[in-house]
Amino acid sequence: MHISEGILSGPVLLGGWALTAGGLTVGLKRLREEEIPKAAVLASAFFVASLVHVPIGPSSAHMLLIGLTGILLGWICFPVMFVGLLLQALLFQYGGLVVLGVNTMIMALPGVMVFYLFKWAIFGSHMWVKRVARFFLGAAGIFISAIFCSLALVITKEGFLTISKLIVLAHIPVMVLEGLLTVFVLGYIERLRPELLKGLG
Repeated sequence: MHISEGILSGPVLLGGWALTAGGLTVGLKRLREEEIPKAAVLASAFFVASLVHVPIGPSSAHMLLIGLTGILLGWICFPVMFVGLLLQALLFQYGGLVVLGVNTMIMALPGVMVFYLFKWAIFGSHMWVKRVARFFLGAAGIFISAIFCSLALVITKEGFLTISKLIVLAHIPVMVLEGLLTVFVLGYIERLRPELLKGLG
């Protein structure tokens, strides 16, 4: 959901950098040494998944792994997303350096939100309840991100309203895919590496 350079207004860019700076500060403070391998794996997964994208006007639609990264890392998803987006901007010219703050906020803040909204879905005794909740946490990460992306464009210029609606609609299939992927991955971790889920409640 990269927004290209030269699209957003100055106030939106500054607001994005302010929120991202705050998120990075909190995320780096919470990044313990034992969390670094998990953060590195999720950063790599995010980097690869979001390389395959479909352009939609000044933005794009693609997998993001927001729900999965958010539920496993909480605030640490800010530095994870930032590093992934920075490398994509430098290596492939996706997004850009000026808009990096907004793009990071669009993808990382929803991860933090789903962490607090859905962390209860990691636990519980009824498997189907957990699966349904995990599906929605994966889908919600994409939905919230699409809303943030749309708001950044509309606040910049009302003429982006039509494209903003299209961005949300185009991400509906991505919401379903990420919801299913989140169910699968969390179930796999729960069976084979349950220690990775410790401390999330």
